[in-house]
Amino acid sequence: MLLFNSKTVTAFLLSLLLLGVLYCYIYQSHRFMSMKQEEITVDFSFAEVHESHSFHLVAPDHLQYKQPSIVQGRSDVVSVTPWLAPVVWEGTFNPVLLDSIYKPQNISVAVTVFAVGKYIMFLKNFLETAEQHFFVGFNVHVYVFTDRPKEVPQVKMAAGRQLTVRSVPSSKRWQEISARRMELIQLLIEEELHHTDYIFCLDVDSKFHGRWGSESLGGLVAVIHPGYYKDDRSRFPYERRPKSRAYLAPDEGDFYYCGGAFGGLTEEVHLLAKTCRQNFEADTKENIEAAWQEESHLNRYMWINKPSKVLSPEYLWQDFKSREPEIHIIRFSGVVKNYAEIRPNV
Repeated sequence: MLLFNSKTVTAFLLSLLLLGVLYCYIYQSHRFMSMKQEEITVDFSFAEVHESHSFHLVAPDHLQYKQPSIVQGRSDVVSVTPWLAPVVWEGTFNPVLLDSIYKPQNISVAVTVFAVGKYIMFLKNFLETAEQHFFVGFNVHVYVFTDRPKEVPQVKMAAGRQLTVRSVPSSKRWQEISARRMELIQLLIEEELHHTDYIFCLDVDSKFHGRWGSESLGGLVAVIHPGYYKDDRSRFPYERRPKSRAYLAPDEGDFYYCGGAFGGLTEEVHLLAKTCRQNFEADTKENIEAAWQEESHLNRYMWINKPSKVLSPEYLWQDFKSREPEIHIIRFSGVVKNYAEIRPNV
C-alpha cells in the first residue's frame, strides 16, 4: 500500500513538472510572438495606413463615364515602362473616374517647397497656381522651407488646405541648398508626417498651368526630365565618376528623372530621401560632389528602385521650351529666370 502511494505521488509530481515546463514554453512563445508582432507594427506602420489606397480601388455605383478601350488611345507616346509601371500622359486616364475613387478615401497629400534666398520671389506664384490646379478638392499641406519666413506671402487657401513654414539656414552656395533637401525631407517625414498618405517634393521656381491630381498617385513616383526625354541614355547627365555613389555606367539608366519633382507614398519617399542623404554624405567625406547633387543620387536610386508610376514631361516642363507635338498639356513648368541674379553663386 505504501509502495502504491509512493508511485502515485511520484507520477503526480512528474505530471505537475511536465505541466509547468509546458506552461513556461507556451508563455515564452506567446511573449516572443507578441514582441515580433510589435516590431512588425512599428516597422510597417506606414503600410498599415496606406495599404487600401493603392490596391483597393472602389468606384461609386452608377458612375457614368466614357467606355475605355484597349485598342484605341494615344499612339504617339509610350504609356508603360518595361517593368510595367504606367507613364502618365494626357489622354491616358479619366480624371473624373480617378477622383471619384480617391476623394472618398479622404487621403492627405503633403508638398515640400524650398524658397531659400532670392528664390522666395517665386513662392507666391507657386502657391497661387497650386490652389488652382494641384490636388483640388483634396487635403493638402504645403511645407515651405525658407531662410526668410517673414517674406512668405499670404495666399488664401481652400478648406482642407494649409501651409506651414519651416526655417532653414541661408547658404553661400546653391549646391549646398540643393544637397540638404533630402535631409530636410527625411526629417520632415519622421517628425511630422506619420499620418500623411502621400508627399510630393517640388521646385519653387515653377508654376502650375493645368491639373495635377489623383492620376499622379503611386508608391514611388518619378517625373521624366523635359530636356532629355528624346535622347539616348549616353547623353543623360548622370554622375559618371565610378568613385561616387551616384555613379551610373554608360550602358545603365532607364530615363533621366527630375530632381525638381518627385513623390509617392510617404514611406517610399522617406526611404529614397534617407538613402540619397546617406550616399551624399558618404561622398562628401571622400570630397566628392555628384554632378547634379541630389538629382544625381535620385537617378541612381531610381535605377535600382524602379518607380511604380512615371509622370511624363507634362508634369515639369520648361517655360523657355516650345511645346512639342506629344505634349498636349503643360501641367507644371519651370519659369524663365536669370540664375546669376537669384543664386548666391553661379
